[in-house]
Amino acid sequence: MNIQAPIEAPVRLTSLAHGGGCGCKLAPSVLQDLLAGQPAAGPFHRLLVGTETGDDAAVYQVDEQTCIIATTDFFMPMVDDPHDFGRIAATNAISDVYAMGGTPIMALAILGMPIGKLPVETIRAILQGGAQVCAGAGIPVAGGHSIDSPEPIYGLAVIGTCRPQDVRRNGGARPGDRLILTKGLGVGIYSSAIKKDRLSAEAYAEMIASTTLLNRAGQRLGANPDIHAMTDVTGFGLIGHGLEMARASGALLVVRAPAVPLLAEAEALAKLGCVTGASLRNWASYGAEAELGGDVAEWQRHVLTDPQTSGGLLLACAPEAADALAASLRAEGYPRTAIIGHVEAGKAGLRVEA
Repeated sequence: MNIQAPIEAPVRLTSLAHGGGCGCKLAPSVLQDLLAGQPAAGPFHRLLVGTETGDDAAVYQVDEQTCIIATTDFFMPMVDDPHDFGRIAATNAISDVYAMGGTPIMALAILGMPIGKLPVETIRAILQGGAQVCAGAGIPVAGGHSIDSPEPIYGLAVIGTCRPQDVRRNGGARPGDRLILTKGLGVGIYSSAIKKDRLSAEAYAEMIASTTLLNRAGQRLGANPDIHAMTDVTGFGLIGHGLEMARASGALLVVRAPAVPLLAEAEALAKLGCVTGASLRNWASYGAEAELGGDVAEWQRHVLTDPQTSGGLLLACAPEAADALAASLRAEGYPRTAIIGHVEAGKAGLRVEA
């Protein structure tokens, strides 16, 4: 009698990682401690953007007409589909170039995989997903580096270019500016729901559509004089990245909680407790600097600190141009784009109003 060996279920990518997506980022307070006392980038007068303001990428001016933008971003899987994981990670990494007002020109792959735990086909699918997104952005994956790692890691180093006058930093927001956000919040909440088997198929499709939507609008926004500051919202959540913008601008950011766009099931899932550990760490790091109105609900706080993977662009825009700009972004393919607040003069910080 032939006895058939049991068929092994495929290994879930998320089961091999202690965290996923941009929720893997070190807590802001930990990162600040690690960087304290580190030497400055040095007297390099052509380095326009370095580590001083926690910006999205480094910018180096080559000549009077050209700047090089350089960034790297990688993380562990937040989804189990390897092709989707590759697409999300690549979209997230390329976003840093767009957030500086630049145009990506090439990428290098960063790969760490638990060889022996994952089949070759799974790892190949991750790489193919990343390459597909890069092709959509019009850039090659020109090389990379790989290691045998206990947890699966994938991402990109991305190089881009822009004109010196088109560089957009997370600083520069002016009193009176309107704050615009181009994607809905809730990616970390959805990721938590995946691990608890609470995410519907429709919500998963919504999350993939959002996290694989390139922030390519940033490359034209850099040339728009009405855009005074720009960043993308990722692992530190809207409050964290908003505070970085506030500090770099020396201004107060005021966010209206009801105006903040959300993924369709984010509110319901947050109320059910689908909150990431990174969200709690973000609040522990930033809560002392963020003022919440008395009517801001606990679930709203969780959403505002929710770590976004491949999140949207946060813009500080001249008030007279904000409505038209938001409408143009929605027409361009960012349907959840919304004006979420404004900038005031005062001590650098962030206030959330109900």
